Amino acid sequence: MKIKIHFFNKLLLRSYLIILGAISTITSLVIVFLPMTVQLQYIGVIFAMLLIFIYIGLWIYANCMKCISLTINNSKVDVKVGDIFKEEGLKVIAFNEYFDTIVNEEIIASSSLNGKYINQYVNDVNLFDKNICENKHLLDCRIENNIERTQGNTQKYKLGSIYKNDEYLLTAFSKFDEQNRSFLTINDYINCLMNFWNEIDIIYANRTVVIPLLGTGITRGCDFMLEQDKLELLLWSFKVSRIKFTYPAKVIILIHESIKDKINFYKLKEV
Repeated sequence: MKIKIHFFNKLLLRSYLIILGAISTITSLVIVFLPMTVQLQYIGVIFAMLLIFIYIGLWIYANCMKCISLTINNSKVDVKVGDIFKEEGLKVIAFNEYFDTIVNEEIIASSSLNGKYINQYVNDVNLFDKNICENKHLLDCRIENNIERTQGNTQKYKLGSIYKNDEYLLTAFSKFDEQNRSFLTINDYINCLMNFWNEIDIIYANRTVVIPLLGTGITRGCDFMLEQDKLELLLWSFKVSRIKFTYPAKVIILIHESIKDKINFYKLKEV
């Protein structure tokens, strides 16, 4: 068990006090109806031990959490560990600002979600590129044509722009420099998220939207941000976007198995 919550965490103590109040009330009622012959000191010892075990149990539970359900803007948001390709709903896949499709370990790594999507779900890459170029929605999201680029696509799109391809929402999420290295400043990150939620509001049509932890793997410009920071910023951006998902639709944020120990799920109760 990786320790993410220290033993006397304030949020944990608050939760414990709520439980303590309920248990104390029930215990008081039970004692009133106990026969006078019962030795109350034994009951006190048992009660004290019970409270200690309950607190230790809460602490262990908080450190072992792998999922949490939140309510934000009257919408249900689930944060959990999982595989996005196995989930039901509209699935978000992060692309770069060019919507590149060359999986060659330089522009796109085959181990990334982006690379796996192209290799496993795109049958004709040339047709896929053509459909992106001709997509009516993306025509309004164009910002620059980088004709000096020698590999990959040359048309840039506004960060946060979405191309819907069947059940996948392909999102322009990172910038690329001259050496095809992804980067994202904190301002880019925030602006991208706000535009992303605006696009989701137009597209989702009351369907569940599944989102990976956006920004994972991008270090240039955001190297000071931990995975926990990026997750909390993603939740914050959803909150301020004021989008509402009506039941049974919801938002699912998926955490990859490789970074689950870096996420403090219990702390998300404060978001």
